[in-house]
Amino acid sequence: MVTSSRVRHSTLAPVVAAQWALWTFAVVNVVIVEVLFSTGVAGKNGTLGVAKFFGLQAALLMVFQLLLVARIPWLDRRIGMDRLTLWHRWIGFTLLWTILTHATLVVLGYARLDDAPMLKTFFVLSGVPASLLGMLAAAVIIVIAVVSTRPLRRRLRYETWHGLHLLLYIALGAAFVHQLLETTTFTSSAFATVYWWALWLFAFGALLIGRIIVPVRRNAYHRFHVAAVVPESHDVVSVHVTGRHLDQLPARAGQFFVWRFPGHNHWWLANPFSLSAAPDGHTLRLSAKAVGATSAGLRQLPVGSRAFLEGPYGALTSLHRSRPGVLLIAGGMGITPIRALLEEEPAGDIVVLYRVRTENNAILGDEVRELVDARGGRLHLLTGQTREGALPFEPDNLRALVPDITERDVYVCGPPAMTSAVLGSLRQLKVPVRQVHAEKFSLA
Repeated sequence: MVTSSRVRHSTLAPVVAAQWALWTFAVVNVVIVEVLFSTGVAGKNGTLGVAKFFGLQAALLMVFQLLLVARIPWLDRRIGMDRLTLWHRWIGFTLLWTILTHATLVVLGYARLDDAPMLKTFFVLSGVPASLLGMLAAAVIIVIAVVSTRPLRRRLRYETWHGLHLLLYIALGAAFVHQLLETTTFTSSAFATVYWWALWLFAFGALLIGRIIVPVRRNAYHRFHVAAVVPESHDVVSVHVTGRHLDQLPARAGQFFVWRFPGHNHWWLANPFSLSAAPDGHTLRLSAKAVGATSAGLRQLPVGSRAFLEGPYGALTSLHRSRPGVLLIAGGMGITPIRALLEEEPAGDIVVLYRVRTENNAILGDEVRELVDARGGRLHLLTGQTREGALPFEPDNLRALVPDITERDVYVCGPPAMTSAVLGSLRQLKVPVRQVHAEKFSLA
């Protein structure tokens, strides 16, 4: 059911607590790995010793990668999937260079040890099972890194890129077996054996639970299905999904699900859509604009058809409220989580800034206006095109619209360019970071 938002009074913000937990976990494990390296068996020569160092760092980075995409609810609700995904991206490129350095040094080290050319040494090592698995893992990671670069990523359909990205799990499995066969990594001491097994089991377990067990179990329990399909305009449609015991689903206004509709689209076609209404324990609603084959086809969903949901995800919720007043800023389809948050707000000091090209483009505009009026708030429709000189999110314009902006919690959701512009202006206005809650309307 819809719950009223409550202002948090604790001194430590949820996002700060989660970040501290992550940093503590990272630092502790880095220290352990460095101690294991310094006290373990030395390499057969200096080059192989350095190669071992980079190999251990690569193993630790792989564990971090798994945990960042495991969709651990405690982290996701406090940090947000968009930020976790960004960290996953940067760690991924760091992992790529670490693996390339490790592999190059291994070949160079054995070439020096055997006084043989590097190319010949490479082919000799490829005949060793442990080395071959490491090479296969490295090759897959290189392919994924290449297709994840911005020029190529923009040319690929999301489904194609996502399918290629799933190969990462094969690479991680090969890398894990590679470490098992490299006895100095896992068996240099009893502590090392226990540590590496515990770390990898924790990472794989978190991934298995978060990405497979929880979604399958949740869908089997709730039995989601389409209750209604409502056209909102010529290019926007709302889909109402119901199921059993939805009051037990831990969803909040501002969050999103990854939605699949088996029988309507291929299984691998899934889209992240925010809830466009606060969950009430009976139905969940998504509202989507027809910008692709999957979202455009939602109008043809048969009532009663099955739905498969992953989630809820996202940190754009009232969990992070710290001030009595709130400013909600939306652009385009970013209005959907903002509209849901607005429904959860009690009457009070509420301001909504809704950026649209024209008033006719205001998706769910009537609903937003009714909710704002019912709560005694203020709604500003910011229309016009930026190239015509309309810059509503410049610091001076924001201050003119909301003079007490530094005293409010600010929620922002919209296209990446708009969100970046708003966040830049909020920094210039010196709105405290702990009061700014943003989620870019995209998945990397």
